Amino acid sequence: MNRKIAAVAAIATVLVASACSSSGSSSDAKQATLSKDGKGKTVTVWLMDDAQKGWPAVVDAAKKQFEEETGATLKIEWQTWTNYTTKLDTALLSGNAPDALELGNTQAAKYIEAGSFVDLTGVKGQFDNSDKWLDSLAASGQSADGSKTFAVPYYAGARVLIYRKDLFAAAGVTAAPTTLDELKAGLAKVKAANASVPGFSALYIPGQNWYTATAFGAGGFGVKNVIAKKDGDKFTGTLTDPKFLDGIKTWNDLQKEFSVGGTTTDEATQDALMAKGNIAAIIGAGWEVGSVVDPKTGDPSLADKLATIAVPGTAAGSPTPAFLGGSDLAVPAKAANAGLGATFLQIYTNTKQQTELAKFAIPNNKTLVAAYKAAKPENKAAGDAAEGSTWFIPNSPLWSGADETALKNAFGAIAAGGDAAAELKKAQDTIVKDLNG
Repeated sequence: MNRKIAAVAAIATVLVASACSSSGSSSDAKQATLSKDGKGKTVTVWLMDDAQKGWPAVVDAAKKQFEEETGATLKIEWQTWTNYTTKLDTALLSGNAPDALELGNTQAAKYIEAGSFVDLTGVKGQFDNSDKWLDSLAASGQSADGSKTFAVPYYAGARVLIYRKDLFAAAGVTAAPTTLDELKAGLAKVKAANASVPGFSALYIPGQNWYTATAFGAGGFGVKNVIAKKDGDKFTGTLTDPKFLDGIKTWNDLQKEFSVGGTTTDEATQDALMAKGNIAAIIGAGWEVGSVVDPKTGDPSLADKLATIAVPGTAAGSPTPAFLGGSDLAVPAKAANAGLGATFLQIYTNTKQQTELAKFAIPNNKTLVAAYKAAKPENKAAGDAAEGSTWFIPNSPLWSGADETALKNAFGAIAAGGDAAAELKKAQDTIVKDLNG
């Protein structure tokens, strides 16, 4: 799932247009209701084709239950991520919005601030497992201060440690590390065993991969506001907090000791590089295993040599907090059948449907992550990572690609030998300025 956050200019267009529309802003958004009065009505829902390809039976079961309980006809319109933001902008500002829709978790903030979704806070308690939603996935659907809910978590994807179990075993590391100390000790053995291999990285950590670097900062920080937090009407930065800097030191030590090159690059090429054979481990999304062994871009012979675990933390059973990608579900403020749209989301995310979904993807709540981990042995790593994820990007429509660039530049500079506090202060100043408009 490659979902890029919209640029500031595009966000501004949506916000200005919305201010001139009847939607208003999130502070006075339309309150959601749940309706079962659907006789003679057609309810339109936009879902990504991920579900059509991956878990069509879940959609079919929800559709059947919805139609039986409401008397309405449900029409699913399948979407793709390509140019989806443009389609959302047009639909949500016009009178042609669907009754419910899916969107990427990093897309939600700008539409929430623009008042494009109904306020689900009052009915949240009627959604199954809403008190157990994954923390960072739930945060993506909330107002900036976390007091209101406008989008429902759907499913998640988590970053994990992907490693060559054959190289680890050859170096005498036969058990997966459970703590950072064990990981460092194992990587040291792998590095020593491959000292004669040119350009070898026991753990390849490209300096500009801000997702990974920030995760280590979150591990030291211990709270979800690891980049910036809402303080009254303004955002304040947290990148220079001493505890965050402690976590960044751990990341920096790992990349200096075990990663060769890559201080000016991000994670875009790490799968192809690992497939070449001189990288023993990377940190990436679970689906990247498939990329490493892809017959066209990788090396299929590595398929039985790769394993995954949640990135270890300071204590066993407490992984380094992973960034969660994923999807949310929302009801447009201009939906013709908003109450029925909300009811479909309630049914589509109920325990029955999420339990079935857990066979294919990380479900939206901590209770059912266990079912996901039990479905396949290879699911355990991503499930563990999802359970331990506590942070998300600042939930503001003014978070942009410029802020990602500020982080990439800061961490790249640190990886190349720059002072962490000074570089992160530069990034923090840029980000806070952007977030506060």
